[in-house]
Amino acid sequence: MAEKKFICIVRIRGQVGLRKDFEETFERLRTKRKYACNVLPATKENLGMIKKVRNFIAFGPLKNDVLEKLIEKRGQPIDKGKKIDAKKATEEFLKGTKLEELNLKPFFRLHPARGGIKTKFGYPKGVLGDNKEDINKLVERML
Repeated sequence: MAEKKFICIVRIRGQVGLRKDFEETFERLRTKRKYACNVLPATKENLGMIKKVRNFIAFGPLKNDVLEKLIEKRGQPIDKGKKIDAKKATEEFLKGTKLEELNLKPFFRLHPARGGIKTKFGYPKGVLGDNKEDINKLVERML
């Protein structure tokens, strides 16, 4: 069986003055606010939604160790009484278990990036659009 590909989405631009169809797409991607992050499987439907809002988000494939750090530092439990084992949760998520089933909220709230980011330009000059492997560096700066 081929390994599942996952894409990390970080919303960079805010929600003021946004068209209704973009708002709906962000709701479906579960990134309603600025600096909200989500990790999704790379399906045809998800890639279509990402393509539509690519001028408002930074996205790219996430490495497993960065995903583990993301779950450990910024993962919020649904049931606050239970603790989360980040290593076990990462392994289960990579096998295909949903975050809700692992007692985690389906999105991550991040800090603004340390060192700042250029939010008005596309990828080579700024962070908007497909960041390829550099999304890992960006997420680590935002933890």
